Amino acid sequence: MARTRTWATIALAGALGLSLAGCSSHGGKRAEDARNAAAAQGHAAVDTPRWTFAMITHSGDGDTFWDIVQSGAKQAAVKDNIDFLYSHDANAQQQAQLVDAAVDQKVDGIIVTLAKPEAMKAAVERAEKAGIPVVTVNSGSAQSKAFGALTHIGQDETIAGEAVGQELDKRGRKKVLCVLHEQGNVGHEQRCAGVKKTFHGTVENLYVNGTDMPDVQSALEARLQSDKSVDAVVTLGAPYADTAVKAKADAGSGAEIDTFDLNAKVAAGLKDGTLGFAVDQQPYLQGYEAVDQLWLHKYNADVLGGGNPVLTGPQIVTKDQAAALEQYTKRGTR
Repeated sequence: MARTRTWATIALAGALGLSLAGCSSHGGKRAEDARNAAAAQGHAAVDTPRWTFAMITHSGDGDTFWDIVQSGAKQAAVKDNIDFLYSHDANAQQQAQLVDAAVDQKVDGIIVTLAKPEAMKAAVERAEKAGIPVVTVNSGSAQSKAFGALTHIGQDETIAGEAVGQELDKRGRKKVLCVLHEQGNVGHEQRCAGVKKTFHGTVENLYVNGTDMPDVQSALEARLQSDKSVDAVVTLGAPYADTAVKAKADAGSGAEIDTFDLNAKVAAGLKDGTLGFAVDQQPYLQGYEAVDQLWLHKYNADVLGGGNPVLTGPQIVTKDQAAALEQYTKRGTR
């Protein structure tokens, strides 16, 4: 554990070192600021100090959802004159070590996800004791306040699941497969539980290995082949919707494929009818508002929502809205 934490500290120190090195050379800070502004197509709108905020998430590699979160965070960071550092690890213990490393580096604010809250509790509390404000984002709304965070920004996963159940009822579905791609993620469990709460038909959970797409596809295909009564599949992330569509075709199933989260492929699938509907929790907004909240707190002691969760979703997106949102998904902001 100590060795892991050491390496996490070194990794974050390296990121900070690269940032600070650019500032120490002649004209380095101006060049760095110009690059950041150009990348975000914007300019700093404030003259507050150049604070450093770190975002540490539970994302695995290659998850497009978190690219959108980062896009929003980086845009806000440029506007707010912030040095923004991003790191992630799907392993909760490693994610906690990255938070510890950010604390050791004395960053000015931390944004963190709580997909597996108990594993993150000590690290978040350590940040609070060090006087570093923390905002939780995306997952862990129920634990955020108890852990000492300023606020939580994201969607309420139970409410989002309930909205899905209601939409499935409207569509006349009778039996739903809820596909969980990350075991132990409390938000995923809450989503499927929310579906069960409001849906008048049958809901069955299917646990798959989300890090292995061929395994996800084969597990889905096998279930759809063995149970033709399944008339809807709900995936909990945009990348898994496309895999579910392939599994449906190979299984010869007539089930509707619906999903949480939105990206360019999902928008296209909604337009052409390959997908029924998507639940958008606006990840760009999550990243943007998390950085803005930390800046507002540092500058003016503001707290969004009075400490209660600030909801960014859910929004049910269907074929009717897909065309209007497609341009935003292509640029990576929805």
